[in-house]
Amino acid sequence: MTNLLRRSELALPACNDHMFDKGVTCGADLVFLDLEDATPVGLKVESRAKAIHALTQLDWGRTARAVRINGLDTEWCHDDIIEILTHAGDHLDTIVIPKAKTARDVWWVDVLLTQLEAKLGLDKTIRLEVLIEEVEGLANAEDIVRASPRLDAVIFGVGDFSLSQGARVDTNFDPLGEYPGDFWVYARNKIMVAARIAGIDAIDSPYPDYRNLEGYERDARRSSLMGYTGKWAIHPDQVPIANEVYAPTTDEIARAERNVAAYREAEAKGRGAVGVEGVLVDAAHVKMAEETLARAALISGGR
Repeated sequence: MTNLLRRSELALPACNDHMFDKGVTCGADLVFLDLEDATPVGLKVESRAKAIHALTQLDWGRTARAVRINGLDTEWCHDDIIEILTHAGDHLDTIVIPKAKTARDVWWVDVLLTQLEAKLGLDKTIRLEVLIEEVEGLANAEDIVRASPRLDAVIFGVGDFSLSQGARVDTNFDPLGEYPGDFWVYARNKIMVAARIAGIDAIDSPYPDYRNLEGYERDARRSSLMGYTGKWAIHPDQVPIANEVYAPTTDEIARAERNVAAYREAEAKGRGAVGVEGVLVDAAHVKMAEETLARAALISGGR
């Protein structure tokens, strides 16, 4: 995992500037202005200017500022990157790459960013997040997540992945028939494992049924148990749920503090393990506890 907060990543269509004020002030850890799927073909070019205005003129507070560019196989991608960086590079934190199929896709964006940062004299390094939403991308996930030192998160894009796989699902990407367990467990777990290999964050897929907040929370809790550190949101009402779900609970923090304290006391006496309330605690448990406490401190410091 990284030391960045990405519990909630809110998508805003770059063409719908009337949504920007509420979106960037709703408490999401990251908001990305979407030039890709959420922006119609006829508005692709003019929406860049709206994204640039939002990045440079709105008060984003602590929210990370991001843009999802169009796919590398489209006519808009190249100019998306050049125009956004040229006019708003100092106000941009992250570029989100859609539909990555191979490591070379990430490498291409990295090279272009490196050239532009040098040309424009930018003082910051633009970060990258990448969407795995093609079956080829899933097959190459381990290579994709290690393709650039800029990359700090990988996102499971279940919508286009459903299409790529040929899955029979509804508009919420749930199976149309009875299926035992989590329909997307293989894809979720493979992406999660790839993220851990690279030491980056894993962000779970969107949940289109935005009025069903209980369903969104259930989906988020399931992926959080697997190790995901955040979830895509398509509506501001989903943001506080993600922020809560992907944060350690009071009980988890208390248990972590208790386990670390007991282990350190035992360690000082020359023991490598200790019983805490009838449960063995050894070095592995302490590492887990320290991760929990570091996560809690990160969230506390970001408020």
